[in-house]
Amino acid sequence: MALIFACMKILFPFCSAFIIFIMACTNSTQQSNTPPTPGEAAPAIIDYTLVNAHPHDTSFFTEGLEFNGDRLLESSGGQKEETPHPSAFGVLDLKTGQVSKKAELDNATFFGEGITVFNGKIYQLTWRNQKGFIYDATSYKKIKEFNFQGDGWGLTHDSTHLIMSDGSSNLKFLDPETFKVASIVSVVDNNGPVSNINELEFIDGHIYANVWQSDHIIKIDPISGKVVGRINLDSLVREIKNKAPDADVLNGIAYNPATKSIFVTGKLWPLIYEIRLN
Repeated sequence: MALIFACMKILFPFCSAFIIFIMACTNSTQQSNTPPTPGEAAPAIIDYTLVNAHPHDTSFFTEGLEFNGDRLLESSGGQKEETPHPSAFGVLDLKTGQVSKKAELDNATFFGEGITVFNGKIYQLTWRNQKGFIYDATSYKKIKEFNFQGDGWGLTHDSTHLIMSDGSSNLKFLDPETFKVASIVSVVDNNGPVSNINELEFIDGHIYANVWQSDHIIKIDPISGKVVGRINLDSLVREIKNKAPDADVLNGIAYNPATKSIFVTGKLWPLIYEIRLN
């Protein structure tokens, strides 16, 4: 009996290490979840200067906004009969506010969502179909379709991954070729998880995000998920509501690296604002 216990004692560390190794191999998706520290200060308010206001197509239920060179792309979502707006994306003319549609979905089937331009391709999400579309960024010709899990809301990218929001507090980092989830980052501020993360834009190493039904844009550390800043746009939202009572929520962030300015708008808004962070 003593010999059996001696053998078990020798073999146990190796068995434990092997079990840990197997568990690590079978769970390759990493999730970062940095809990808030008790008494942690609220994210700092980031001041901005209003540079300009441009006309905006009020038929577009804005889901995505992004520059492709000097062209500003915008995507819209709509479902036939319920929200009769186009499920499409196109090039926004800042002089007229009109969007020249480059790709349009069947809105009896698909509700268009966020877009991003990465490695010469335009990626487009849909809301609840768990399906996305890829287009050539020059010709706008559809290249192929892809599948993903969960809802599709906002979309952006860093240097290696697509970054997708699904309406929760999580951001999913996707392989742009296989669309498998490489990692998940949970967005938190001093109060805890921040849900309803919507349209996204990657700017100078941080993720900027609309929060659905909020008048703020949050600045997120992509490693920890912590909200490190907040842009208060309630004055612009009030101005829009005075001009167009039927305008919907703030949604849409596009960074123009040539001018270092950020373009922000909302669903069915008559204006798109150009701001510069102070």
